[in-house]
Amino acid sequence: MNILITGGAGFIGSTLADRLLSKGNKIIVLDNFNDYYDVNIKEQNITNNLKNKNYKLFRGDICDRELTDRIFNENEIDIVLHFAARAGVRPSLEDPLEYVRSNIEGTVNILEKIKKYGVKKIIFASSSSVYGNCKADKFSEDLKVTEPISPYAATKLACEQILYTYSKLYEINTVCLRFFTVYGPKQRPDLAIRKFIELIEQDKPIPVYGDGTTMRDYTFIEDIVGGICAAMDYDKTLYEIINLGGGSPVTLNEMISTIEDVLGKKAQINRLPLQQGDVIKTVSDITKAQKLLGYKPKTNLKEGIRKFIEWKSLYNK
Repeated sequence: MNILITGGAGFIGSTLADRLLSKGNKIIVLDNFNDYYDVNIKEQNITNNLKNKNYKLFRGDICDRELTDRIFNENEIDIVLHFAARAGVRPSLEDPLEYVRSNIEGTVNILEKIKKYGVKKIIFASSSSVYGNCKADKFSEDLKVTEPISPYAATKLACEQILYTYSKLYEINTVCLRFFTVYGPKQRPDLAIRKFIELIEQDKPIPVYGDGTTMRDYTFIEDIVGGICAAMDYDKTLYEIINLGGGSPVTLNEMISTIEDVLGKKAQINRLPLQQGDVIKTVSDITKAQKLLGYKPKTNLKEGIRKFIEWKSLYNK
């Protein structure tokens, strides 16, 4: 199968590329290697694949119409895994125009190429942030999500709606996957688990926003990749939104305690006020993913943190 992964040098995209290459697929990656975080991390993510004859890399922007047209024209793409996006809740408050350009305009450009070249399937990386400060005990896909509290979340929600439109108009099989706080090997350095581990190891204080009772549904990267692969095979309906979460949400304080336990080292805490745009909790209802995809997360937080630390020790050698 010929698979285009946009954002394929990033955390999730590169991990997925590794898995799909191991199954004999041909992978085409489009990534702009922006400087949102250290570009060398992305370069490291793809190093092992550059010599693989089934791996092709294009460096560029998903908004670049000529480049994307060339990619679709030169490669008989069977499915698009659209993971490219301007990431981060807090930075989206500082530069909302760039988030709209990259996330919304870029998505429409990819959809136009899908339409033009007759590609019949797209998997979209959405986010649990679309639920905003939802009051429900669990976040299920049938909840009305009309109150995103950051420009990043708003762009993801807008993309889901645009994808619905293209799906219905042009019969494109579409699955929007709402990821819940993904962590693990290759995790971005700005995300909490990696950031906290590195600061604790360096005997530096960790920034803790609020009193530590905010809650996240942490999801290990291998569980996410398994869910994505299952979504690639799903063809029962034309358009679906599906949660992929860990199923066992924990508080920020509990997450820090787990890191301390695995590292065998206490954290120095720097208490800070809650940040604008941050949600109070994310709690996934994964019933739909279980039913449609056979999704079953296997890695608990402690095991996942241990696996990340083991990877990091090898990565830094």
